[in-house]
Amino acid sequence: MSDSKHNIVEPPEGFSGEGFFATKLSDVVGLARANSLWPLPFATSCCGIEFMATMAAHYDVARFGSERMSFSPRQADMLLVMGTIAKKMAPILRQVYEQMAEPRWVIAVGACASSGGIFDTYSVLQGIDKIIPVDVYVPGCPPRPEQILDGIMQLQEIVKSESVRRRSSPEYTELLASYNIK
Repeated sequence: MSDSKHNIVEPPEGFSGEGFFATKLSDVVGLARANSLWPLPFATSCCGIEFMATMAAHYDVARFGSERMSFSPRQADMLLVMGTIAKKMAPILRQVYEQMAEPRWVIAVGACASSGGIFDTYSVLQGIDKIIPVDVYVPGCPPRPEQILDGIMQLQEIVKSESVRRRSSPEYTELLASYNIK
């Protein structure tokens, strides 16, 4: 049994003794948040199909703690925007973002959500970062499920290292004010 190859995750930085372990609260909160992200899929085109494959058994996004899809913004903390966003749809996307409780994170999946993709027209929003802040960009047209999983893992690293008080910081308030979000 000692020959088994199990990966043991290192605990966060802290002090340990016989029967106890002490660390910073922000490290524990970050670890809990990173491993229990509840996604809200906002899929409008082909990237949504790739996300469906990511949710299926072969790729299994549940191993990252994100198996609970939430179709209510009030019960989600990770917004995945996938596909072309028309300018008429921009206010709805913004409303969905504003209805999410803090802390909230955004992943722009695919070329259309990131930059408008091949649709350089008057009716297509040239990147969702024009209306809401984006934490992680996933490239591709459409991106493979492995790329979407990589984007979720990048977001997990951001969440783990984020301070518990970052969301009330002047910098974050200024960022939201630049988007006219209170």
